[in-house]
Amino acid sequence: MGDPYVLMLIALAVLAVLDLVVGVSNDAVNFLNSAIGSKAIPIKSIMIIASVGVFFGAVSSSGMMEVARKGIFNPDMFVFQDIMIIFMAVMITDILLLDLFNSLGMPTSTTVSIVFELLGSAVIIALIKINGKGEALSELWNYINYSTATKIILGILLSVVVAFTVGAIVQYFSRLIYSFNFNQRPTHVNALFGGFALTSIIYFIIIKGLKGTPFYADIQYILDYNIFILISANFVIWTLISFILITVLKVNVLKLIIGVGTFSLAMAFAGNDLVNFIGVPIAALNSYEIWSESGQEAINFSMGILAKKVPSNVWLLLLAGAIMVVTLWTSKKAKSVIETGINLSRQGEGHEKFKPNNLSRVVVRMAMFTNAGFNFILPEKAQNYLNSKFEKPSLAIPRGQQDQAPAFDLVRASVNLITASVLISIATSMKLPLSTTYVTFMVAMGASLADRAWGRESAVYRVAGVINVILGWFLTAIIAFIAAAIVASLIHFSLYFIIFFLVVVAFMVTRTTIQHSKKAKEEKKQQYVERAELISINGVIEESSDHISNVVLRVGKLYNSVVSDLSKHDLNKLRKTDKNVGKLNNEIDELKDGVYYFIKSLEEDSVEASKFYILTLGHLQDVAQAIGFIARASYKHVNNNHKNLKKGQLKDLLTINAQLNELLKDIGVSFEKRSFDELEVILIEKKKLLNYVADSIEKQVARIRAEESSPKNTTLYFSILLETQDLISALMSLLQLYQEFHLTTKDIREELGDK
Repeated sequence: MGDPYVLMLIALAVLAVLDLVVGVSNDAVNFLNSAIGSKAIPIKSIMIIASVGVFFGAVSSSGMMEVARKGIFNPDMFVFQDIMIIFMAVMITDILLLDLFNSLGMPTSTTVSIVFELLGSAVIIALIKINGKGEALSELWNYINYSTATKIILGILLSVVVAFTVGAIVQYFSRLIYSFNFNQRPTHVNALFGGFALTSIIYFIIIKGLKGTPFYADIQYILDYNIFILISANFVIWTLISFILITVLKVNVLKLIIGVGTFSLAMAFAGNDLVNFIGVPIAALNSYEIWSESGQEAINFSMGILAKKVPSNVWLLLLAGAIMVVTLWTSKKAKSVIETGINLSRQGEGHEKFKPNNLSRVVVRMAMFTNAGFNFILPEKAQNYLNSKFEKPSLAIPRGQQDQAPAFDLVRASVNLITASVLISIATSMKLPLSTTYVTFMVAMGASLADRAWGRESAVYRVAGVINVILGWFLTAIIAFIAAAIVASLIHFSLYFIIFFLVVVAFMVTRTTIQHSKKAKEEKKQQYVERAELISINGVIEESSDHISNVVLRVGKLYNSVVSDLSKHDLNKLRKTDKNVGKLNNEIDELKDGVYYFIKSLEEDSVEASKFYILTLGHLQDVAQAIGFIARASYKHVNNNHKNLKKGQLKDLLTINAQLNELLKDIGVSFEKRSFDELEVILIEKKKLLNYVADSIEKQVARIRAEESSPKNTTLYFSILLETQDLISALMSLLQLYQEFHLTTKDIREELGDK
């Protein structure tokens, strides 16, 4: 009788490991963003500090494990079989949901996901039991611990607003005090700031870290009744230590704050969020142990005993901590989520991950209007004073190392860590539930807004990114509830659904991992902003040649796909080709967006090459737009179920396709190998192809007059031929431009080569 549940426990153990991996990949953003974004500490040192914090937090997390057992539902209303079904549904849903968000590079809350998964699965099982007993629907409240669930939800919603507001206020006044020149402030001011910051973080470590340990009860009396004295003494001690470090050892106290803050938030993450990953499997193990000793049937044994406090296994906590640390060092998805947070809060300009939307535009316009109102009220002297505090010093960054510049300075990184630590400490001491992800992310966003990191050039993109992330959080709750309910109901119908869902988990996690790896490789190939290595004519030649080779070879494949799929009337493949064409156009648009940084990176004697580079991108865009129009028109034609092209039309298109692909291949190889002397021969071949396209147009005109023809087919055919003409013409213009530039700069490049 117990065999199915033993297998379920084994499955839950495997799922727990997977959940730890995907959970850490998501939550690493909470405690690594500030240290990595500010580049205050070497990356290896940051990881070591975070790893120690995670281990310490894992050991102190035992007090949080009660949430999975009794925080959301009343266990005495469920039997053992119900509990195991609920736990299986929660773990399956949690892994799929978190893995999806990680693959998108979007930080979400593991706390919210686990809470709503427990709620969704418990509600559906309760409804099934109520229906089976013929009870009233109002009995549902006896099954669900609605007071705790409501408190958690309201606490999470409130934390979003409070964290953003407090982060903005603290950062604004910190910048007024220090501007962007922390080292130029008086020593006693820096020491006081260090004392305040370190006291806040140490208090956070004590409240958050020790509360889950077995010996907390022994010192609780001291902490509860002497808290003011402890905080005051800590402030004096850490202020003196900061003063000594600054004056005697010449230590930058901000780096110490960032290091200690990173440790504290890593510890909080493990202590607070470990329950989200292994709390359910541990609760399932406890349930099985209790049930197996009872000798009763799984469908009759009440699980009310789960309401009692059960001590956690320290070895299991340590094992979980070890898995978390390994994931922290190796997860590529964690890096993607971290990049999202840093990208939205960075001080400088650069590639924007998110696209603007109507809501972000409205928010930015309202902010500009409000700012104009403040400027109208404030005297000009006050405005000048405030603006002077936000003037960023120009940093002398060596060429080729722009991407190594910090995303923000040490002051903002310290504010992020201090504010998040204080807010989480206050909530913990008041026993208010909250999401560490929401607090740390919203503090960072509020601080970046107050620090004027969102300028006119980037505000609409950054606001859109924040809106997308926040909407993703609410979407997490809705999806978690519904998905967990569906999974639980299916498992309740038949335990064989567990096997099905485990296969789905394995497939989806493997698939998203492969897709993420592929996407990361594609992004690595794309050349984004601030490319300082393009400083000479040779650099321009190399860069533009790579772009041309890449684009023409891809266009050849895309054109071939369109013609082939159109001849077969294959709608699915045409849809896929249309998406690939969209990617190509987006990549060229991003290259054009980076022209500003490209021109700034050129040396004085190479500035003339900027015009050539701009024109090259313009011709490549014309080529991409032409193939884009051909792909969209073909997809639209087939999608509308119009008749296929006639044999004569397809024959001409296949001939054009063969000749065009041969020429595009020759162009791609020539630019890949830098064989520019062959361009003249290629230009002659292109003229022949243009003539063939023109002849095809005339043949179609003759067909229309001589025989019956479909108007839709004629429209599509003429569109393809005309866009093919534009494509070839753009390529001819590009080759002529390149040939002229190659000849006019040949002597200069040879001279540079000799040097």
